[in-house]
Amino acid sequence: MGDMISVEHLAYTYPSLDENPGIAVFEDMNLKVEEGSFVAILGCNGCGKSTLAKHFNAILLPSGGKVYVCGIDTSSEDRIMAVRRNVGMVFQNPDNQIVANVVEEDVAFGPENLGIASPEIRNRVDNALKQVGMYEYREHAPHLLSGGQKQRIAIAGVIAMEPKCIVLDEPTAMLDPRGRREVMDTIGRLNREKGITVVLITHHMDEAARCKRVVVMDGGKIAADGTPQEVFSQVELLHKIGLAAPETVELCWELNKAGFQLPLDKLDPDQCAQALYNALKA
Repeated sequence: MGDMISVEHLAYTYPSLDENPGIAVFEDMNLKVEEGSFVAILGCNGCGKSTLAKHFNAILLPSGGKVYVCGIDTSSEDRIMAVRRNVGMVFQNPDNQIVANVVEEDVAFGPENLGIASPEIRNRVDNALKQVGMYEYREHAPHLLSGGQKQRIAIAGVIAMEPKCIVLDEPTAMLDPRGRREVMDTIGRLNREKGITVVLITHHMDEAARCKRVVVMDGGKIAADGTPQEVFSQVELLHKIGLAAPETVELCWELNKAGFQLPLDKLDPDQCAQALYNALKA
């Protein structure tokens, strides 16, 4: 498979409103996201993860270097719509993305702006709502739905535009545990069954553990990149930059300081329990 997104020597500085120099976020960022992958991007507040995500959709344009989406240079003004057809964005607060008073009308908003014909829009809306498990709510008022349901409607609105990639910027930050579960199950299924590339910006370690690849950012640079098992076993590194590993890994790490020799790649609670049982039985 090819690269869905390619970040090459990206530099970005937020412009200043006065004569002071702007705030530099990236100086030489390099990252590739393969087509069909499921990638989590982690980092403390201010590390640049949301700024990076906005470059994937051409909301922000590089100060230096290049970002390519499906081979399209995001800084080409005449290709911005092509970039946004390929990469859809879902943000933290679903209320900020809901624009209509009826669910199906809200989901239709994106395709309508793309100039899609009405019969095709009907098909896309129905299919998108079915994919996120919200078809039965198509005639409901969005403001009466739960947070998790609203976020699934926001995802359906992006799916209806048929992008090849969905970038979600902390989509579960304002949700309760049930809502978080609904959203994570939805995007996992879209990646697994539909082959949609998913980039998830999150600060929840358990969410990142469900992805196939984890990228950890610190101070505008990549501090770690690999499978969840590879990244989360680097507990000292995570602590150094202000992050924690999943609870199962933290437990094994603490026990190892007390003399145990437990593996640090058991992200699933059942696997962790089995490792503890084996260690105690030995």
